[in-house]
Amino acid sequence: MNYRIVLRTLGILLLCEAAAMLPSLVTAIYYRGNDIGAFAVTILLLLLFGVSMVKVKPKVKEIYARDGFAIVGIGWILISVFGAMPFYFSGAIPTVIDSFFESVSGFTTTGATILKQVEDLPRGILFWRSFTHWIGGMGVLVLTLAILPSVGARTLHIMKAESPGPAPGKLVPRIGQTAKILYAIYSLMTIVLAILLLLAGMPLYDSLIHAFGTAGTGGFSIKNTSIGAYNNIYIDVIITIFMLMSGVNFSVYYFIFKGSLKAALKNGELLLYLGIAAVSTVFIAINIHGSMFDSVGQSLRHAAFQVSSILTTTGYSTTDFNQWPELSKMILLVLMFIGGCAGSTAGGIKNIRLLILGKTIKREMVRIVHPKAVYTIKVDGKVVDEETVSGVMTFYFAFMAIFTVSLILVSIDGKDMVTTISSVATCIGNVGPGLGMVGPLGSFADYSVFSKIVLSFCMIVGRLEIFPVLLLLMPHFWKKVSI
Repeated sequence: MNYRIVLRTLGILLLCEAAAMLPSLVTAIYYRGNDIGAFAVTILLLLLFGVSMVKVKPKVKEIYARDGFAIVGIGWILISVFGAMPFYFSGAIPTVIDSFFESVSGFTTTGATILKQVEDLPRGILFWRSFTHWIGGMGVLVLTLAILPSVGARTLHIMKAESPGPAPGKLVPRIGQTAKILYAIYSLMTIVLAILLLLAGMPLYDSLIHAFGTAGTGGFSIKNTSIGAYNNIYIDVIITIFMLMSGVNFSVYYFIFKGSLKAALKNGELLLYLGIAAVSTVFIAINIHGSMFDSVGQSLRHAAFQVSSILTTTGYSTTDFNQWPELSKMILLVLMFIGGCAGSTAGGIKNIRLLILGKTIKREMVRIVHPKAVYTIKVDGKVVDEETVSGVMTFYFAFMAIFTVSLILVSIDGKDMVTTISSVATCIGNVGPGLGMVGPLGSFADYSVFSKIVLSFCMIVGRLEIFPVLLLLMPHFWKKVSI
């Protein structure tokens, strides 16, 4: 382990977080809130620690695989700790664990909250709360690479450790350039969405907040009843479309911009993702028509919004789907596990993994019938190597193992089964609201400190896709290789 390069890179990360907190400080000053001092103190602490760590001079400037995983794993914990400080220092969230839970939920784009009255918070705190979604959506370390690509050579290890999906890679030869392209697409989508929401009748401040949450697939709203508070069909449709867009692999948009529209539309993962969204919407619309909504239009509107919200792990709501029929709630629960596409801002297992798992099952069935047959797994006409297949299988097992253990630990609190299962599912899938007590109108406030720590761990594990966090727990991982 190259401790010096890890420490220096983490210092740069803290400086980036200090810069990212400035818009929230400006917002607090503009609205003359009582949170100005909280942001000022936190920024000073970030600068103090960041500058001290950046001064460390590594003898070897290469970032290897173990260094990349250490930077990502520790980095996300660090930014969550410092990100919690404005909540705690301002008094908006009076306890350390609750502040940490809210911060983790923001950066991991989960959207689970311990707050029962969101509208009572200062404007600067609400801005920071949603801006953490935008920062964490594409990845705070990818942002670091975009701003400071000269952190060191071989920084692909950082991107691979943080980016969602079984085989993340580069769009162009240079990592810094790839990061800039991703953030350019991300920023453009966010700006267009904010403008459209503004034109649809949403105030400017509200438009920015919900653009951050939608593009980052986070789901923190400034309204107690989420998007349903606006009761505006245009806002619902706009956010539905952009939630779905944010769940698509961002490389698809890059290839569309490069003129490869036909190839992008034939993407197997994209077709599976859109197919799941369409089928789920139809089934739920049929199920809630008549019992929850009188018109077909209303049924489709709310079904499409909620399917998009849960499948992309955004977590916004236009209605209390906790009151929907059991079939609809069961479909939404399953969607919490599926998630969006690899290379998107969405959480969950990812559609590409489900596609590879399905093809792997098919291959094993063919082998049973034809033992001598040679069957290769292909996605979009390209052969998937056995290392990737093995990685997908390992990820799926680890995901379900952590889900099961966390479920047992959280059940100590004695909540009902629906609440407990959906709480863990929504946290490890980075969705946000669950069912039962943690539904769209509920919160995680009534969970114990122990359960909040377990659920915070689930959120980080889900966002970093397990292995960067688990590696930190291995003693062998920390053995010193170079200085």
